[in-house]
Amino acid sequence: MTTLLAFLLTIAILVVVHEYGHYLAAKLSGVKVLKFSVGFGRTLYSRRWGRDGTEWAICALPLGGYVKMLDEREGDVDAAERHRAFNRASVWRRMAIVVAGPLANFILAIVVFWALLVHGLPALKPIIGEPDAATPAAIAGLRNGDEIVAVNERPTPNFSALQLALAEAAAKQQAAILELANGQQKEIDFAGHSLGKENGRPEFGINPYMPDLAPVIGRVEVGSVAEHAGLKVGDKVLSVNDQPVAVWQDFAKVARASPGKTLRLEILSGGKQRHLQLAPAILSEGGVRIGRVGVAPQINEALFKDLQIEERHSLLAALPAALTKTWDSAVFSLEMMGRMVLGQVSWRNLSGPVSIADYAGKSAQNGWISFAGFLALISIGLGVINLLPIPLLDGGHLMYYIVEVFRGQPLSERAMELGARIGMVCIGLMIVLALYNDMLRLLNG
Repeated sequence: MTTLLAFLLTIAILVVVHEYGHYLAAKLSGVKVLKFSVGFGRTLYSRRWGRDGTEWAICALPLGGYVKMLDEREGDVDAAERHRAFNRASVWRRMAIVVAGPLANFILAIVVFWALLVHGLPALKPIIGEPDAATPAAIAGLRNGDEIVAVNERPTPNFSALQLALAEAAAKQQAAILELANGQQKEIDFAGHSLGKENGRPEFGINPYMPDLAPVIGRVEVGSVAEHAGLKVGDKVLSVNDQPVAVWQDFAKVARASPGKTLRLEILSGGKQRHLQLAPAILSEGGVRIGRVGVAPQINEALFKDLQIEERHSLLAALPAALTKTWDSAVFSLEMMGRMVLGQVSWRNLSGPVSIADYAGKSAQNGWISFAGFLALISIGLGVINLLPIPLLDGGHLMYYIVEVFRGQPLSERAMELGARIGMVCIGLMIVLALYNDMLRLLNG
């Protein structure tokens, strides 16, 4: 329920902001707006409001929205109102109306980032855990506890900034020079490394640093292998296959490396020792089979305080920082899409509504700061996608109007109809790929 509500709230906010951008630009340009719809399909609720009697509607399919404007190409228009038709507006006004939707999404992201930076944005220090074997990080010689302060001379004040810098280097398939806090330098060579080749995840081998934890179970997932085996919260793992377990990482490493294999566990539960067996579930990660038991460790929050930092700015200083975050995210999204087309980045990185709903739910469960940050990133992605020069998208219409500026006249209806068909095919393929990737992620856990 949390996931569903968070997803619907995300879509509602993004659609309303995007379409209100179009609506406001149309009103300022003197174009009459007939309908403002959140969603498609059958109308669930509608009401006319304002001097022009604009219909404000909520429809059954909540995966988008639209603003319908007065247009002579879509029906008869009274002679007294023809000057307010969209098709009669100058090409520059039509361009402004089209761009206003994506621009509103970028403004939303800037405002959210600004508010978060003023409030204080929690983050992890750029300290890494032990890299997975045979990954670029392991080959580069990085070790557990290394703190990376810069990538290619670009500062990495927190772990998210580190991940973004590495993702950019991987997408460009170039070398990344890592500067460590101890003064050493390491080089990760991403040449020939396809970002997200198997499952859409940047498999660099870079994981957040995890302090040694006691092998005590803090959470058991419902329906998991652990629950069926009888593991409970508070149980302490003493050994696995007769090998002593000193820290949680020892248990996790064996479980991860044993997909489908039976493990013999010695457990301390309620002051009594007992033995049980379980076989970790088989999952695929990066094309490699891994085991998953479905438990999480008991967390001592004091251990993590030293790993956490907070990015906070004054009211004025937060604005350029928010602009930079929005710009960097938009440019990176655009680069990733371009490299997908060129085949340099896997199409597995494309996410659909199922993945977005999953991330929305998880971020909402982590608190309003996490959800707000997620909302800003999705808003940026929506703005970038809508500016792509694909017919039927805002960027496609913008492309038509740019051609019109140079031609001195609009494109023919035949050309626009052909463009609409091409755009429909492109968007259809993107939707199919996104849903396919969603299904793969669900099947692979």
